[in-house]
Amino acid sequence: MRAKLTVPCEEYEFISLTVSYKSHYSYGVHGFQHTHREDLDLERQLQLINKSPMKSVHTKFGYIVDCIDIYKQPAFDHPLLHNHKLQRKPSFQNSFEKTSVKNSSAKSIFGLEKDGCPRGTVPIRRTTKDNLIQSKLLSNDHILNQEVPGLYVKVYPLSEGPYYKVSGTTSIYNPQVSRNDQMSMSHIWVQNQPTTDGGNKISVGWHVAPELYGDTGTYIYTSWTSDNYKKTGCYNLYCSGFVQIHPQKYIGSRVEKTSVYGGTMIELIISITQDPDTENWWINYQGENIGYFPSKLFSNMKSANQVGWGGRAVTPVNTPAPSMGSGYFPDRNFAHACYFKHISIQNASRSDYGPAYDDVDTFNDNPKCFGVIYYEDIGGGNGYSLQFGGPGGNCGN
Repeated sequence: MRAKLTVPCEEYEFISLTVSYKSHYSYGVHGFQHTHREDLDLERQLQLINKSPMKSVHTKFGYIVDCIDIYKQPAFDHPLLHNHKLQRKPSFQNSFEKTSVKNSSAKSIFGLEKDGCPRGTVPIRRTTKDNLIQSKLLSNDHILNQEVPGLYVKVYPLSEGPYYKVSGTTSIYNPQVSRNDQMSMSHIWVQNQPTTDGGNKISVGWHVAPELYGDTGTYIYTSWTSDNYKKTGCYNLYCSGFVQIHPQKYIGSRVEKTSVYGGTMIELIISITQDPDTENWWINYQGENIGYFPSKLFSNMKSANQVGWGGRAVTPVNTPAPSMGSGYFPDRNFAHACYFKHISIQNASRSDYGPAYDDVDTFNDNPKCFGVIYYEDIGGGNGYSLQFGGPGGNCGN
């Protein structure tokens, strides 16, 4: 399915592939005109985002990480967070499956190592004007993802939740992109999409996005919105909102090691969990709490009515799609296609559980280029699992 619109900038095609409790897909276009007024606005945003650091770390990947006073980080510039009380740790305790995969939880996968931030400060990746411009462009694909009529599937017995957590362990790859304006990702998400005021959504995972970072590396990312990206939300910390807590691991960090097809698997354990006391949504990577999205950011996010796991690829219309995951179709061999293991959710009981096979819907908007299979609980240390991805290419119907 493909939709074309006439816009000032390039047209784009979005290919999404999900395993979810209410899945959707879309094709679309987006554009962003860079005017003089917007240029001035970008300068003002940069002044707000890039605080005076206590220390700066020049990473080997070429970007800079600033150590900012935890109470003066960009999140607190958001008008809804001026009187926000900092939550240093969640009121709940995360539980994760043990993994035997080599390097799966090594601290060297991403984040600052020995050059951590001083006590009382947190690492914030320094933002450039190009980062902000490209973030606006990439955020627009989410607008289309939410607004274009897609395939929505109710899943029983829990139907539309409520859900308070989604988690899983995904293999990390570096999918090949042939153009700077392409993107490929693996992610989980929570979402509440009422019919009146637009969708509230949080997405976390890893992606390759050259326009956003300036290279083809694999990066840790988050995104959020409270109105389908009409006026709120962004990728990473390119707008105020996310509260950074961890002194070493940070959003927008490049992953140092990725999996090798048929060889060593590098894994990323990720979760999004709502704190039962504060209703803030905590982001956890590798068993460590990185930070949270305050509940006040959202118009309707006391719980989620949709959660999911999967992959996504973005490419300009009428161009070959980039690869997704490892670049190979699912084949039940977890050393081949990208996967999520130990997937779980929480309902009102606040207990982790894996969804039954009959309670999960899978959707693939282009089987010619990508595949997705949900296996339920396959045992062998994998738990409730799925595989997804594929080589991309010419995906036109």
